[in-house]
Amino acid sequence: MEAENDEYKRKERLVLVTILVFASLAIASLLVAFSYYCYIRNKVSRRLEKARKTVANEEKASSFANIQVATQKGLQVFTFKQLHSATGGFGKSNIIGHGAFGSVYRGVLQNGRKVAIKLMDSAGKQGEEEFKVEVELLSRLHSPYLLLLIGYCSESNHKLLVYEFMANGGLQEHLYPISGSNNVSLSLDWDTRLCIALEAAKGLEYLHEHVSPPVIHRDFKSSNILLDRNFHAKVSDFGLAKLGSEKVGGHVSTRVLGTQGYVAPEYALTGHLTTKSDVYSYGIVLLELLTGRVPVDMKRPPGEGVLVSWALPRLTDREKVLEIMDPRLDGQYSMKDVIQIAAIAAMCVQPEADYRPLMADVVQSLVPLVKNHRPTSRAGSCSSFHGPQSPKV
Repeated sequence: MEAENDEYKRKERLVLVTILVFASLAIASLLVAFSYYCYIRNKVSRRLEKARKTVANEEKASSFANIQVATQKGLQVFTFKQLHSATGGFGKSNIIGHGAFGSVYRGVLQNGRKVAIKLMDSAGKQGEEEFKVEVELLSRLHSPYLLLLIGYCSESNHKLLVYEFMANGGLQEHLYPISGSNNVSLSLDWDTRLCIALEAAKGLEYLHEHVSPPVIHRDFKSSNILLDRNFHAKVSDFGLAKLGSEKVGGHVSTRVLGTQGYVAPEYALTGHLTTKSDVYSYGIVLLELLTGRVPVDMKRPPGEGVLVSWALPRLTDREKVLEIMDPRLDGQYSMKDVIQIAAIAAMCVQPEADYRPLMADVVQSLVPLVKNHRPTSRAGSCSSFHGPQSPKV
């Protein structure tokens, strides 16, 4: 019996020793594995950091290279001193506009040419990105319906863009008062509004159909449609522009940027950006041309604060469409034209992107309307329907 007890205790000790040995080995293995994990993690972190720095340097070099290429394509390079002189020291009296990342000044170059000069604020990475995008994009986009970039200045912290001068400013200024100002230009007549609608449409058509990959403006609005001395329109401000997908029905995913009231619903909800996002924004501008109203104005009576929500149910009703017309037009328009423009606007602002037309279709719908009219009040004749074709890029 005693022998059996000794044997039992011996086996018990053996089991205990075995358990301790395996436990020690397991702990040792875990320590080795953890040490190896830490080593690998640190090594990967160092490599990722090195890769990030390399990519950042490459992007910086690429951006510089893009600007160098832009210069080779005909853009002028100005010194800060030249542009300081051209604007009278960036005097307040020469300010003609404000953008998201800077102020725009009226200027006169040494050769006597009038220009508009955008002085970029120190807006960090986003402002820097806007500058690079405008220089790179506008150096290769050539259309009579896009604002011409003449040159730029990039000296240390000074970033400036030099554009052709548009004597009559932004379309917005001629439709309703600018915030903080009671000065409103004389009302645009109906025929001039038709011309502006067509020329702005041609600008977007060029970006969507004549450039590969297509360019999505992403901030199309009435204040970014500039008017020359004859009230011909050009699309401007490409700082938020994005290259689109070349696939039919494709999209690019990006963070939501733009202006309240103009942003397409699917883009606002999902971040999925397509050329149809611009089409929606164009539809809002058509509503502005029809109504003379701001896209969002919560000071208006209940139900009228959001332009698209108020106008959309009336656009396809022959009688109710008259309720939305700008009173400053004083009834001086063709009812047939109004119904057609209202129908185009209704298609452009459809909640479902797939139901919106292409800008090429919009242009084709507008051309016959403009051909039948000759603006008399300011713009002279509208030549958009027989203007030069934009080259394919």
